[in-house]
Amino acid sequence: MLKRKKEIIQDLNARLLKALPEEQKGYLEQLMDGYSKLLIDDPVRPFREENLNEIANNVDYGVLAALDGTWVSYNANYNKNIDRPSLGSGIHTTIMPSPGTNQNTIPGKFSFDTEEYIEKLTFEIVPGGVRNRGGATELFCGAVKYDQTIKSVNKVEGNPDLQYAGIHEENGMYLWLSDVYNYAATEETIKRDRGIHAFSNEDFEKYGYKGEYRNEPLVEVKDENGNSSYILLSQLKEGQQYYEIIPAQEIKPMDGIKGPYFIPDYSISRSGVIPHGSTITVLGDITPESKDNKVYYLRNGAPQFPTGLATWDPPHLAISPTMGGAGGAINLDEPAPAWVHETLNDENDPGSNKIYTQRILANELYPYCVRPDMRLRDTLSEQNVTDYVLVQLSSKMKTGAQGGILNVPFVNRFVPTVEIDFNLWIETVIEDGKEILQLQYEQIIFFEFDFGNDGGTTSWPHIQVNTLRKIEDIPANQRKIIEEQFFNAPSGMSMTIPASIESVTPPSGCPYHKG
Repeated sequence: MLKRKKEIIQDLNARLLKALPEEQKGYLEQLMDGYSKLLIDDPVRPFREENLNEIANNVDYGVLAALDGTWVSYNANYNKNIDRPSLGSGIHTTIMPSPGTNQNTIPGKFSFDTEEYIEKLTFEIVPGGVRNRGGATELFCGAVKYDQTIKSVNKVEGNPDLQYAGIHEENGMYLWLSDVYNYAATEETIKRDRGIHAFSNEDFEKYGYKGEYRNEPLVEVKDENGNSSYILLSQLKEGQQYYEIIPAQEIKPMDGIKGPYFIPDYSISRSGVIPHGSTITVLGDITPESKDNKVYYLRNGAPQFPTGLATWDPPHLAISPTMGGAGGAINLDEPAPAWVHETLNDENDPGSNKIYTQRILANELYPYCVRPDMRLRDTLSEQNVTDYVLVQLSSKMKTGAQGGILNVPFVNRFVPTVEIDFNLWIETVIEDGKEILQLQYEQIIFFEFDFGNDGGTTSWPHIQVNTLRKIEDIPANQRKIIEEQFFNAPSGMSMTIPASIESVTPPSGCPYHKG
């Protein structure tokens, strides 16, 4: 978990969250000022009820404050080696069971789909801190709601107009863990929440304790003759032997102040609901950069992506190692190998590793259909990016706190969704002397279905990448399309009806409530 000085939070909330665009020069640099890792020996602030409003009103939203607003697809065709112009800034790759197959019966049969897409992604800051109460520990979060709509972009032969169709909806919430407080017991909280038993007959009958409101353990001691008696723990002398401990059921003022103190090993969580029947929670943090024995949460320059043979890196490929690996590493900055367009057989494809993935490499969106984040790299290639923040979230961390995925029974049975890894780059771009914020993301979801020939489980990547900017920061021709598809689209639009259809019949009213 990251921490920041209280006075910096108050100042930034006043300046940044209400700042006009022309006042936001150096926005990320200001936003990331003063962060460090929260450690076990750092001071812990006490929580007091009378300070609740002040704490909530000055909650930190961290780097999530930069997301506030509506973001839309920004399309830049910078790669001169790609002959086909990009129709949309986003790329998705999706692998599903092939028609006619049943779970675990026909290894290697899958349907591959990849499309370009456009997107509207809206973030809204939830005013005031969200309070999580944990007894001696109080955690406050800065919450940011999000709503995502995605439409595919396709070109149909013989039709000059691009075809748009809704393919994805999602909503949810990001949380920034703002601060952890210690809330020790007081006489007031004890009386209010637990009440006080003035005298315990049980304590008197069993242990001879005559006092009132026992808020510490009793311990059994023995005299030199071996006779037992019970005394309060505070009455035990140093080095005195004790034989039995009777726990206290009550607490006393200042209980909880000694800890242990809770330190989350993440700063950011994202919870989302996807209409396929999955609900996700992913956890993570800002990934720092280490230079000169120092840690920087704001990185200088532009994000770096691989080139050449290094582009063949399975975690980012639509081809996982469990799918056979296409027969070996491929330089995705070069044209696809000749075998991609050949008829394969047992002689030129022993083991069927190539035919298994041939359709992916042969797609017209190559190389982006194989490694989608190369589109992010190529978009950055002619931009002046001065700095950026990298947020990395996952549902399955190697160590520490874990997120998770819940699926409806149908998804669990046929296409279990088992892991989500999410990278988000928040970038400062300088264009025509103006500072522009830009978002780039890569989301990799892993499905599991079908056993291999040896009974092993196959992991199928589903990848989404996109570049987004605020709508006022994209070219006029792109803005016109975005407005048509997301802001002026006809009512009654469904996930399966192309938005290019000029009129859509609205749904009829409920037959039981007709006027």
